[in-house]
Amino acid sequence: MSNKYIGILLIALMAFTGCTKLDEDLNGQVGSGGVGSENVPALLNAAYIAMRNPYYGPYGWWALQEFPTDEAIVPTRGGDWDDNGAWRALHLHRWESDHTRIHTVFRDLLSVSYVSTDVLQYSPNAEQEAQARFLRAFAEYSVLDGWGQVPYREAGEDVTQPPKVRNAQEEIDYLISEVSEVMENLPTSRADRATPDAARMLLMNIHLNKGAFLNRQSPTFANEDMQEVVRLADEIINSGKYSLIDDYYLNFAPNNGQSTTENIFTGENRGGEDAATGMTNMWVATLHYNQNPRGNNGFCTLSDFYNKFEENDVRRGGEYPGVTNVSGVRVGFLVGQQVNQNGENLTDRRGNPLAFTPEVSIIERDQNHLEVAGIRVIKYPIDYANGSTSLLNNDWVFYRYSDVLLMKAEALLRLGQAGEALNLVNQVRVKRGASSLSELNEQSLLDELGREFFWEGHRRTDLIRFGKFLEEWQEKPASDAKNLLFPIPLNQLGNPNYTQNPGY
Repeated sequence: MSNKYIGILLIALMAFTGCTKLDEDLNGQVGSGGVGSENVPALLNAAYIAMRNPYYGPYGWWALQEFPTDEAIVPTRGGDWDDNGAWRALHLHRWESDHTRIHTVFRDLLSVSYVSTDVLQYSPNAEQEAQARFLRAFAEYSVLDGWGQVPYREAGEDVTQPPKVRNAQEEIDYLISEVSEVMENLPTSRADRATPDAARMLLMNIHLNKGAFLNRQSPTFANEDMQEVVRLADEIINSGKYSLIDDYYLNFAPNNGQSTTENIFTGENRGGEDAATGMTNMWVATLHYNQNPRGNNGFCTLSDFYNKFEENDVRRGGEYPGVTNVSGVRVGFLVGQQVNQNGENLTDRRGNPLAFTPEVSIIERDQNHLEVAGIRVIKYPIDYANGSTSLLNNDWVFYRYSDVLLMKAEALLRLGQAGEALNLVNQVRVKRGASSLSELNEQSLLDELGREFFWEGHRRTDLIRFGKFLEEWQEKPASDAKNLLFPIPLNQLGNPNYTQNPGY
């Protein structure tokens, strides 16, 4: 993308995220500079690129979806990973309205919304307009999920004025209408671009979570919403375009965007061509300093979560071609003695065996345990072919076919059709090498969602919908109802259209 379009993108980011006053040269508008309809492809591509900041990798929306849950933790290891308690605050549900990561993610999500909106003022064709509107809706859905109220602007609006803000009901109504309207004009191919099936999945998520978004402490699930989830799921299932694959981790491996029948919507990365730094962090943040690639020895899962998996469940991971033979690293959950590509035992920096332990504390103080505490996770097989740089070939996975099946199963369960729901859950479990369940209830379905979508940025939303998010779990006490929403960041409260969320 040329410097001209990068400049336009940066102006757009500024216009939405930070301010109610910009340089007067903009005359209250974003864009200008001779930009016209011929430039829309570059601007639309910029909107897709803007998705990377909040979504790709473990430091954006993923962090807010995983670290406040039973799936992920960042233990403070002596002086490492302290960061003024910011990581601990996420897991312990002790964040406040000045939490730096909450602020950053909020800003980056709004940037996607605004950059997408900006495309619309340059006379895009129907397909381009549909994609821009979908990306805007996708980002606004995440803001609704996290904060319960969503700021917005219309294309070409005066950016010296504060954005208007929709409440939860208004945003839900808007999203359902908007996504339904653009669906038929979305491109029908390329998993790395928004398609009608990606729109169907976004609508399924909206209907499935509507009751939780409107009443987070006591979610309700209207029959008509659950029936709509089933209807949309059946449209995808009956298309015959998708199926579960035998190699679970191929969904996340290099070239995953086009190589499986399971991925429905991914964020494109072109190996060796363009940077997607967040993907590197999916393994660097969790691996030890003495592994290949050299890691930062941080992120872990919790043993109680790991123990939800049966031994034969392929999602637990193991050796993987192109990874283990190159470095000794396995995919999935890394626990116990770690080795190099020759099978030789690795050591930590003190010369002790590098054997990751299931035990982990939110603050690690034992010097002999600092570097090995916690089960590590490799969800995306490492792209060694591209040198473990930021020029990676793993697409970021947004939607998969298994999510269609399990969302339909949940809707059926909530409609009282547990038998049909059980069949769908077992369809997924059998493909993953796990035993069939004999019965299905909310807890067993929630556990299965955790197993199928671990470390994919689902867990917080699922726990809230199932009424479990405030409960006590490993390294976390029971928490307050205010934590069902994130606070509006302090630096956004100059906009009088916001109402700070309760408790902050």
